[in-house]
Amino acid sequence: MKLHEYQARDILAGYGLPVTGGGVAETPEQARAIAEQIGGKVVVKAQVFVGGRGKAGGVKLAETPEQAAQAARQILGMNIKGLTVEKVLIAEAISYTKEIYLGVILDRASKRIVVMASAEGGVEIEEVAKTNPDAIVKIAAHPTLGLLDYQARELAFGIGLTDGKQARQFAQIATSLYKVFVGVDADLAEINPLVIREDGSLQALDSKVVLDDSALFRHPQLEAQRDTSDEPEAEQQAREAGITFIKLDGSIGCMVNGAGLAMATMDVVKIFGGEPANFLDIGGGAGKEKVKAALQIILADPNVKAVLINIFGGITRVDEVARGIVAALTEVQTDVPMVARLVGTNEAEGRRILEQSTLIPAATLAEAAQKAVAVAQSR
Repeated sequence: MKLHEYQARDILAGYGLPVTGGGVAETPEQARAIAEQIGGKVVVKAQVFVGGRGKAGGVKLAETPEQAAQAARQILGMNIKGLTVEKVLIAEAISYTKEIYLGVILDRASKRIVVMASAEGGVEIEEVAKTNPDAIVKIAAHPTLGLLDYQARELAFGIGLTDGKQARQFAQIATSLYKVFVGVDADLAEINPLVIREDGSLQALDSKVVLDDSALFRHPQLEAQRDTSDEPEAEQQAREAGITFIKLDGSIGCMVNGAGLAMATMDVVKIFGGEPANFLDIGGGAGKEKVKAALQIILADPNVKAVLINIFGGITRVDEVARGIVAALTEVQTDVPMVARLVGTNEAEGRRILEQSTLIPAATLAEAAQKAVAVAQSR
């Protein structure tokens, strides 16, 4: 789950990080009022989930409250890379001498939380990684003790902060950002840029936080802030139905229960020459309504030429799943062929039920994948 800059800024402020003052506005009048409270130059920044806002005209400097209102009037309603700007952040304008990047991610290769820093801030870290990877300093936090003080100082020295006061402040900021990452169960927490002001102090000008969807049950106050403006409609429907769904570019829709089984299903489809159209984990239960929702989501993709249903009846009985599928198909009208492989508890009864439907039965995953690929390629 992505958070807007203003939402990320508020989280960072709660952990004591030095962020800019200001507030979010939905109208020019609100922008004027916030600028008056700040009492100086402000930056008006579009709040959308895309990069390159400045180049697109979504970031403007304003010296007076009236200019702030005018800038907000120009930015609100603007289309930036397909997204409409509905809110702007009014933040105090800061003079600075240098930009730094600081970020925290979960590195799956090392199975550690990694803190990264670069003296080349203000640009996307992916671009720095391509053009000058040596400019990025990385340190893996201790798995139980977290980011240790000496590690944070090593990061500071590694990006050229030799001034003792600056290095100590940077170390504090890095440690606090690590705490943000852990505290909100994030996938990513970054400050870009973290700037050195003219007085030598450090301040976060722009921040980004992406939350782990699987941990949102621990943070209902953050989940309530979700903005779905950049999410595909199918993913929104899946989340509302309690289904894990990711759209892909293939032609074979997959409906599977269990993430591991879903991955295996996609692999086998590819082995037999097909391309999966999605990852879809229907979860432990597969009743009529859930199956119906899953089929509607899969079939909404015009690229889908066949559907492969692969269900293991462990927690849920196979005959119950089969009844759910048959019932759902009476309400979901489609001519897309469907192949079903159901194994587990009450498997024989489940297969008997499916024989009364239009589904193409299969005894094994390999057989199911071959049949799905064949019918998809024939259409």
